[in-house]
Amino acid sequence: MGKTEVPPGETREINLFVGKQFDFTELYMPVKVIRGKVDGPRLFVCAAVHGDEVNGVEIIKRLLAHKALSALKGTLICVPIVNVFGFNSLSRYLPDRRDLNRSFPGSTTGSLASRLAHLFVTEIVEKCTHGIDLHTGSRYRTNLPQIRACLKVKGTRRLAHEFDVPVILDADAIDGTLRQVAYEKRMPLLVFEGGEPLRYNEVAIRSGLAGVLSVMKSLGMTRNKGKRHRKVKSFTAKGSYWVRAPHGGIVIIKKKLGSIIKKNDLLGIVSDPLGNDNIEVRAKKKGIIICHTHLPLVNRGDAIIHVATFERTKPLIKSMEQFDDRFEDDEKI
Repeated sequence: MGKTEVPPGETREINLFVGKQFDFTELYMPVKVIRGKVDGPRLFVCAAVHGDEVNGVEIIKRLLAHKALSALKGTLICVPIVNVFGFNSLSRYLPDRRDLNRSFPGSTTGSLASRLAHLFVTEIVEKCTHGIDLHTGSRYRTNLPQIRACLKVKGTRRLAHEFDVPVILDADAIDGTLRQVAYEKRMPLLVFEGGEPLRYNEVAIRSGLAGVLSVMKSLGMTRNKGKRHRKVKSFTAKGSYWVRAPHGGIVIIKKKLGSIIKKNDLLGIVSDPLGNDNIEVRAKKKGIIICHTHLPLVNRGDAIIHVATFERTKPLIKSMEQFDDRFEDDEKI
């Protein structure tokens, strides 16, 4: 990787040069490679593709300190901060306002985002057999811990169910995303979503860490002999839809993240600053709330709630109870 070779049974910290800032300060993408004595799967775990999504940074930090890695089979490549420019400026984007996750696979002659994407693909992705990409909700939004993946890629569905989150979304591969690169290579890639930007969420961090460890164990990379937990049953959504503000105003959300809802359930109320013109926002279909805005100020058409839909929602109730019981307490993973 770069000019560094990692022999079997060795660990290396590698800094990949990404560029210089205005004052010629050099920036590097930090990478830690742990290569087991025995060959096996080569898994990358990355975070902060969007620079303000910091939960994944903490997940990777805790993963690297976990005792399960002491007898690793295969190779683990951890990249806690992919978008170092955005991370240092508390921004989702690159300095030119480009979204790194719409710039893959990138090139050596393109924009800053394109060059950073190309570096990540050539130095990290192309050396691996599997991947986990850690994300949070975007600006002013928080996400229920969930997995998004192209389930048509062989082996992906099984790994998605190993991650121990209630909801799985079979997501299309969007042009320019890391998911699209993995799809074209037929590489199983899980995108974990949980929490919100620029804020640690312990439930999302714990569930994300537990999910990564569960996937590693299922791949035969670890022999995790820690405390056994009852698995959280996962369900693949039939689809999803956004609930949007009917007009501008102040919105009060009436349901919490993870709520199981029915058609026509009251989700929120939009009103003016004097409390007039209260307009109800109701569910179009049954499902579970997997994302909602934290910002009470909305314009007409703003996305305020994301709902994953299912043929049957009753089994989700037990799954959410299992999830809450496991991750809402203070126990270490």
